[in-house]
Amino acid sequence: MMNATSQKKPRGVRYDPDRPLAGRLPPLTMLRAFEAAGRTGSMRKAANDIGISHTVVSRHVRNLEAWIGWALLVAGPRGVALTPEGESLYGATSVAFQSIANISAQLRAKAGVDELHIWCFPGLATRWLIPRLDEVRAVVSSEVLLRAIEQMPDFSRGEADIMIGFGDFNRLPDGAMPLLQPRMFPVVSAAWLARNGVPSSIQELTRLPLIHEESYAQWTSWFMQAGVNLDRPLKGPRLWDANLGFDAALAGQGVALTSDLLVADEISQGQLVELFDTDIRVGGYYLVTTPNAGDGRIDRFRAWITRLLSECEERSRIPPEIGNEG
Repeated sequence: MMNATSQKKPRGVRYDPDRPLAGRLPPLTMLRAFEAAGRTGSMRKAANDIGISHTVVSRHVRNLEAWIGWALLVAGPRGVALTPEGESLYGATSVAFQSIANISAQLRAKAGVDELHIWCFPGLATRWLIPRLDEVRAVVSSEVLLRAIEQMPDFSRGEADIMIGFGDFNRLPDGAMPLLQPRMFPVVSAAWLARNGVPSSIQELTRLPLIHEESYAQWTSWFMQAGVNLDRPLKGPRLWDANLGFDAALAGQGVALTSDLLVADEISQGQLVELFDTDIRVGGYYLVTTPNAGDGRIDRFRAWITRLLSECEERSRIPPEIGNEG
């Protein structure tokens, strides 16, 4: 973890060993925000991690700095970095939170209320996994806590038991098991198609409003694999995740890039229409699990999702031609 030069604040709480413990502890909401920011190195990632806005994370950190009397985090070119004082507080806070997480997990398991914690990329979580939650619960024989998130959990802290991610199979996280590289294809709403007609070629797509996720990377990679020369900057809104892109396509806002896993029902119902006959794979889904051995639920979930995704791939087909391939 990087640190930064100390910057002392003008005020803080004077240490007094005779004060009650509650009076010597900063508010836990501040500590939670600070710990997440220190661990992730980013206010936005910390916000995603604990489920609040990044502005609230920043405010909690500033309030904690005022309470402590020292600058704890400083902005850098790649996010935020811990000051030396921040390093000290982060170390103590991290150990304390980990201890609380460990004993809480033990007590929950002893009480029979243990849950299988699954983190999953938002598109797959919402469009594919949630409709199958009853099946997941039956397979793992326990309750399931599902979180739609793109961030990798810290397994050493017990944040999750399973992570289903999406990315380049050539740069998978350590210990990741490839699951499926789905065929990715462009879709539009039936209303959009009625207004604009079928694009004459894939090259023409580059001049249309494309619906992107956080960056232009996925569409750029797709066009490269399609052999299309990008002679101009891509256009269209950049949205946060696949779910927003899916909703935007349904609303007729442009052309989205998706897969059968996410939109098979909408295509079969005629709400979305696939453009062009292509078989292009842009990244894929992978599975990472906690290194803790002996949890049969994880083994059963791994076998279940591997089987189902394999069946989905076998059912996937290239539809009748709608536009021209090139």
